[in-house]
Amino acid sequence: MFNNQLVSTLNTFEFKVYNYVIKNHQTVIYMTVRELAEACDVSTATILRFCKKMNCSGYAEFKAYLKMNAEKRGEISLPHGANEFLSFFKSINNDEFDALIASAAEQIAGAERVIFVGAGSSGTLGRYGARFFSNIGKFSNHIDDPYYPVNTDMYKQAVAIVLSVSGETTEIIKLAKQFLFHHCKLITITSNNKSTLAQMADFNISYHAARLVVDNEYDITTQVPVIYIIESIGRQLANKISAEVSQGVSFM
Repeated sequence: MFNNQLVSTLNTFEFKVYNYVIKNHQTVIYMTVRELAEACDVSTATILRFCKKMNCSGYAEFKAYLKMNAEKRGEISLPHGANEFLSFFKSINNDEFDALIASAAEQIAGAERVIFVGAGSSGTLGRYGARFFSNIGKFSNHIDDPYYPVNTDMYKQAVAIVLSVSGETTEIIKLAKQFLFHHCKLITITSNNKSTLAQMADFNISYHAARLVVDNEYDITTQVPVIYIIESIGRQLANKISAEVSQGVSFM
């Protein structure tokens, strides 16, 4: 997999990375640079130096190289089990992410209506999000058809929550532009904070999830992070609504 001459240039810490990658190459292609650093007990800087010594410009290129080699050997397999989800929950278990959720809820609280937007699997989650928000007393509906005609009145005092794994779906981007044109606040939930959709938004919440596509067409990326984000915002919103009407949220 790696040239022996290149391996001979590694220092002690970089060699720890090498050993881990050799033993876990099928898993590494789904890990973030921080996750790999933690697994090897080294810094992220060490990971990046290792990648460069392996003739890769960065971590993304290194993972692409690993994936290509795995595909050639017919070893590629989809991640399964709890580790994929545990990695996500570890990454958001911090005050910064809590503040993002609270800020999103604050912006939604002042709107008269919420419009969830998405296509495919994201459209299905948009339907779920609209029902979840409606259950807590926030008038919401959803659009799962990117060609759905939207009139100007729909945008008044509304917040659009646009769901997209890649943040690059052309039809959804066009629909998002309509919301912005009519001065409707745009909140996006994507797996890529540098995507077109995320950059367009007034407010973006991004999450890390390995993008999984079958036969170069069918997206089977996990939607657990999206559901968690929707429900977390909804519960923050429920607390605000219940406080305004002097009613508590009860646990059954």
